Amino acid sequence: MRATAVSLPLLAAALVFAAISPAVAGGEVIERVQAYSISGKTPIELYRSIGEEGPKSGVGRAIAHTTFKLTWRRDYRPQGTSCTLVSAIPRLVITYTLPKPSQALPSETKKRWDVFIDGIKRHEEVHGVHMKEMVAEIEANTIGVTAENDPGCKKIRQDIQAPLAAASQRQRQRSRDFDRVEMAEGANMHRLILGLVNGE
Repeated sequence: MRATAVSLPLLAAALVFAAISPAVAGGEVIERVQAYSISGKTPIELYRSIGEEGPKSGVGRAIAHTTFKLTWRRDYRPQGTSCTLVSAIPRLVITYTLPKPSQALPSETKKRWDVFIDGIKRHEEVHGVHMKEMVAEIEANTIGVTAENDPGCKKIRQDIQAPLAAASQRQRQRSRDFDRVEMAEGANMHRLILGLVNGE
């Protein structure tokens, strides 16, 4: 499982919705949103509550984060003295963890909050796209692989570990690079926070 996070310098998790979307090659992708409760009536109170209640990330806490669980149903078939991976069906569960106010907000605060949380959702959904693309890369680089002198289909299981690891590393790097750009001074995340707290 891999987490990506929008960090704060500074869980009571509830299922909000679960959506199933088609995955490549006959598998499935399940996307769900979990909420952690925050308190406050003003924008600054909400932001401070995020800093206190947000999911842990490194030494601090995050505004939101995205994790995944990936499992496979693989069909290894002996072919004479060799073995081929003829199919690999993924099941990818992506979980977006986002803040949710515990009470109704005043009109002006709600307007700012709606813009803020919409931007946070969009940010996290990009991480979700990276995860889906990782699965597609794994499929492309492992299905059809053949290991010679492997009638028991044991060697092939080791052979596919390298492309699996490479795809995972690329996904992690893409997420880190995306966060670095998004959280730079004056960039998207900075603007979303200023918009919530200061109305800018």
